[in-house]
Amino acid sequence: MIPVSLSEEERRSLEELERELASTDPGLASELKSGRPRGAAARTILGSLAVLSGFVMVIAGIITQLVVLGVVGFLLASAGAYWLLAGSSLRRRIGRHDGEPAP
Repeated sequence: MIPVSLSEEERRSLEELERELASTDPGLASELKSGRPRGAAARTILGSLAVLSGFVMVIAGIITQLVVLGVVGFLLASAGAYWLLAGSSLRRRIGRHDGEPAP
């Protein structure tokens, strides 16, 4: 990535935007400053990693014929899939009662 220098006017505009964001939505401002994924992004990343790790453990359990490793891998994959789908609209649609509008 090539560094780009900003003019003084652009720098002041960005600083003003940053101050406005911090005053109107401090949660979003802190999330952007930290650089760490939160919310849906973190759920997707960590859920996917748990599912993938669980599948690897199941395969390793089959290869080594260790039932405990396979069971732990299955539980990890299941928990990861639940966590991955916990905030999705699919789960909200499945969980709602007939006649209720989706949120």
